[in-house]
Amino acid sequence: MILHNYFRSSASYRVRIALNLKSIDYEYRAVHLTRGGGEQLAAEFRALNPQALVPVLEHDGKRVTQSLAILEYLEELRPDPALLPREPLERARVRALALAVACDIHPLNNLRVLHYLSGPLGVGQEAKDAWYRHWVGTGLEALESELANSPHTAEFCHGSAPTIADCCLIPQLFNARRFACDLSSYPTLLAIEQECLALPAFRAAAPERQPDAE
Repeated sequence: MILHNYFRSSASYRVRIALNLKSIDYEYRAVHLTRGGGEQLAAEFRALNPQALVPVLEHDGKRVTQSLAILEYLEELRPDPALLPREPLERARVRALALAVACDIHPLNNLRVLHYLSGPLGVGQEAKDAWYRHWVGTGLEALESELANSPHTAEFCHGSAPTIADCCLIPQLFNARRFACDLSSYPTLLAIEQECLALPAFRAAAPERQPDAE
């Protein structure tokens, strides 16, 4: 199994956490998103993923793209330990939490969006950072409310074991700190983060521990 990824990519970070939680060995292949204009834009990588996005998982000669699709693939490939609950409504809740990060927060603030703001649109650094903090704050505020007021929330986003929701939350909090977002208004998220980072699988997936970390 090969994971094409970048140490600081939120989407890649999600998959590394899941691979570690499921004790799946993989080969780490770095794709630098800024060096030389971005290695993900090279023809060789576009042959793997025409979207020019990481991560890409290769397994048995086949490719899987999009981090949540990869997480679901790993769940089906190795169901234990489970990253989704068994009961349908609970599975839907976990998926909704994961999608709130992966589809509503992250896409507005990923590298190509920030580059477009500062490049063709001519947005200055201060305004770009304000954009980032606004949308991250909006999304995290909603997550805090959902998690703080749900009986399903416990040590983790859903119950007493990590799920794909936690795989998505922790990378988003990491990136929020990179842009100096104030996280003090999200005690539930921070408590879950503390539980997650106590686990070796989460710590080993951290960006600073990857071979391409700068």
